[in-house]
Amino acid sequence: MPPHLTTTSPRPARRQARRLRRATAAAASIGVVLLTTAGTGHADPYAAPVAVPGMAPSTLDVRYAAERRSIEEALKTAEKVGDTDRRRTLGAFLQPGRRFLYFDPRGRGRAIEVVGDLTRARRVAVLVPGADTTLSTFDKRGGKPWSTPGGGARAVYQQARSLSPEPGLAVVAWLGYAAPKTFSSDVLTAERAAEGAVRLRKFMKGVHQVNPGASVGLLCHSYGSVVCGQAALGGSNRAAWKQVTDIALYGSPGTTAWSASRLGGTTRVWAGRGSTDWMEDVPHVRFLGLGLGPDPVSTGFGARVFETGQGGHSDYLAPRSASLRNLTDIALGRASAVTPG
Repeated sequence: MPPHLTTTSPRPARRQARRLRRATAAAASIGVVLLTTAGTGHADPYAAPVAVPGMAPSTLDVRYAAERRSIEEALKTAEKVGDTDRRRTLGAFLQPGRRFLYFDPRGRGRAIEVVGDLTRARRVAVLVPGADTTLSTFDKRGGKPWSTPGGGARAVYQQARSLSPEPGLAVVAWLGYAAPKTFSSDVLTAERAAEGAVRLRKFMKGVHQVNPGASVGLLCHSYGSVVCGQAALGGSNRAAWKQVTDIALYGSPGTTAWSASRLGGTTRVWAGRGSTDWMEDVPHVRFLGLGLGPDPVSTGFGARVFETGQGGHSDYLAPRSASLRNLTDIALGRASAVTPG
């Protein structure tokens, strides 16, 4: 055995293991770039989104009702074609009290759900999910409902209500883009994020039209932080984007920005990563369009690092976790209540 591995201290062994994980992650990343995926060629049985009025206080109920009808029609299609996963998901979407501002069942699907009163909220939190998020995983993934957009939005809203029965918060579960698959070349570039950023900025304009007095916090998980980063880089000078007071990046592979200051001069930029999150081992580089840039929790990036505890990549909004508590305080704009990491 080489002499440098015979020490009784566990630190060199841990460093060696960490180097091995990072090398493996880098090799896997390169391998993903080389893979190609053939299309199935099957026609999509689901209908295109219906036309709905623009976002305004007077049109929200109309949009909620129209999207509910679209979900009902998509459920009929799922039953007809025997799509079990989609049938279960859409049945849950139709539970009393659930409200969707946007719904598109085609392909892997897109949906935007509102938890709380968007028109009267003093704060609006927009939860932007990461890779592998689809309609089928909007509410359910691996026995961890809080790791999904719908479940995560409800977790933040309930945490806020534990602080105050009337927290003045609305939470949006925003699956407004085609999230990439984890094992695909798409996660190594900002292409999907750039498309999502355009849609996110458009949605922020709608939020401004509905409630111009509300301030906004973006909660950006995993590849969703790339979407938020791209949106911030392209939208900081617009009136609607000036409502954004906080951007929280958690479990992030990078944002394509080289520093937190690039994401908005007065915007508070937060970053957190659980101690067992595998994202630590992803190479934080950017070269010739590949990679997503510096690690947001690194000192050089300049974000406000918050406590996340020992959770993994899917545990940030888990009940009673430090990360849920801090992300809810960020959503509420309670910067002084956030515990540093």
